[in-house]
Amino acid sequence: MESARPAPHAQAGSSADMTQSTEEDSLVDGPLISADALQSAMRREFQSVPTTCPAGFLSLMHVVYVVLSLCVGVLCVLKFGQEEECSRILGSVQGDSVIVFGKVFLWVLMLLLTVWTHHHHSRVRSRGYLSFYRQTQRLKQLPLLIHSTGNVLLLLLLALRLPQTIHASVMLSILGVEVLVAVPCLLYYTVKVMQFNRQRAAPDVSQEEHSHTYSVTSLPTETGFRGLSGLEEVVEKQADLIEYLKQHNTLLSKRLLNLTAQH
Repeated sequence: MESARPAPHAQAGSSADMTQSTEEDSLVDGPLISADALQSAMRREFQSVPTTCPAGFLSLMHVVYVVLSLCVGVLCVLKFGQEEECSRILGSVQGDSVIVFGKVFLWVLMLLLTVWTHHHHSRVRSRGYLSFYRQTQRLKQLPLLIHSTGNVLLLLLLALRLPQTIHASVMLSILGVEVLVAVPCLLYYTVKVMQFNRQRAAPDVSQEEHSHTYSVTSLPTETGFRGLSGLEEVVEKQADLIEYLKQHNTLLSKRLLNLTAQH
């Protein structure tokens, strides 16, 4: 009897399987990149948020503006014996007009700072620091909102045309309350950004993978009834995460194509 011989296509298939298994073994046996090396590489690529110095400088300018406005309001608007000195310094411009001009200039600086911070926080979001972005999302807009509210109150005060003494007193009171609310917000924002820059942490996705946040043991805490606000927050986080992963995959694809072209 003739012994059964394997078909040619079976031999080709077995040789292909052996080749594939050999390649897979070579990939598995190859040197792997450790997690510590990846974390250190990510930290080397960390880019700090350069908004602390402008925020601190603007806080200082706000305090200086309010102090100067108090001096102008008391000496030049209320006219406590300094009419000649005010006329020599300010000329034909009224003291309350100088305060309003300074307020407009300060508001423009605050608007530029808000645009600047929004630009850099959008870049932080695109790099995967979603938690920091969400923590400072409203905080970075709050000083501009406070300044805008103060501007509205000053416009209403100018429209009421109150007596000079009451007008100056109310104006200075508005500026005093504004600085007591806006400056702490700016300082708190500055502290948050300084802490973020000092930590130089990896993106949120890498931190979650490293700490096993979504492990099996933590799954039961995520089930059950959720309120509307909690559900919206989860959906926002997932949307931010999906957007970051899309951008990250695009960047990795570009790097892979560049490496392939070089070799």
